[in-house]
Amino acid sequence: MNNQHTYPEVVTFGESMGLMTADDSRGLEYAAHLNKSFGGAESNLAIGIARLGHSVGWFGRLGADPLGRMIQKAIRGEGVDVSRSILAEGEQTGLMLRENVSGHASVHYYRKHSAASRMTPEDLDATYISHAKILHVTGITAAISESGLATVEKAIEIARNAGVKVCFDPNLRLKLWSIEQARPVLLRLAEQCDYFLPGLDELSLLYETEDETQIFDRLNQLSAVCIVKGGPNLTYVLNQGQKLEVPYFKAERVLDTVGAGDGFCAGFIVGLLRGYEVTEAVRLGNLNGSMVIQAVGDWEALPTHEQVEAKLNNKVHIER
Repeated sequence: MNNQHTYPEVVTFGESMGLMTADDSRGLEYAAHLNKSFGGAESNLAIGIARLGHSVGWFGRLGADPLGRMIQKAIRGEGVDVSRSILAEGEQTGLMLRENVSGHASVHYYRKHSAASRMTPEDLDATYISHAKILHVTGITAAISESGLATVEKAIEIARNAGVKVCFDPNLRLKLWSIEQARPVLLRLAEQCDYFLPGLDELSLLYETEDETQIFDRLNQLSAVCIVKGGPNLTYVLNQGQKLEVPYFKAERVLDTVGAGDGFCAGFIVGLLRGYEVTEAVRLGNLNGSMVIQAVGDWEALPTHEQVEAKLNNKVHIER
């Protein structure tokens, strides 16, 4: 019999894809070997939250194929609840190929008609969402298909009716839809969330202006607490008409910026779960994001609670 305690504090869902990366500087065309992993904004975030010591559930539709099984097992292995995820027979798991040629990183997606794009509101477990403290959604799920968008909107409706806080990262992906298609959808979703986490570059596209005063005026019209990433070495917090600035943690070295935004969101959400003030939660998000970019991988570099605490307390790592 399920009771309240068996449900995770955070619930998120979306597409996770197989990931093949060419280490070779000549790129995919000439690389002799590819490294196999997986990635997806929502599963990256879920792993980040689990590593910071909080309970989290991720679900999505995966193909009942080798990639889908690998992804589901790996996410479960990171301590994330995947009990609501689906391995769909006869459907295929999406795939992305990544290369870095002469310092220029590119991603090639093979996700059309993927199992995840067939996600529908019927795939949602309303009780599971209703028992969470926070529901996290992204604009990627809204972009992959009409039924994906309908699923996001239904999940938000379930959460709001149950008093669950909604956190929304627009995660604008112009390879999935045009800005003209994305704008009305993402702005509509921004009006339905409690925490809105856009980047400054995304906002200039959504609001069609580079003028930061106009951008912040628009954000102040939302009921959400707005966390704006990508300021000049800082993150902005707009809360009840106040605009605050939270400085970045300086990264000692930058190896791979992929997953930094997901790491930030994970740290921020964990700060909220711990009852931090919003600026302190953002500070934890900034630290988490800065630690991610100092190693390679979509989610592999996400830090643990112990690593974050050591960094906050300036503990020096000693090899014994």
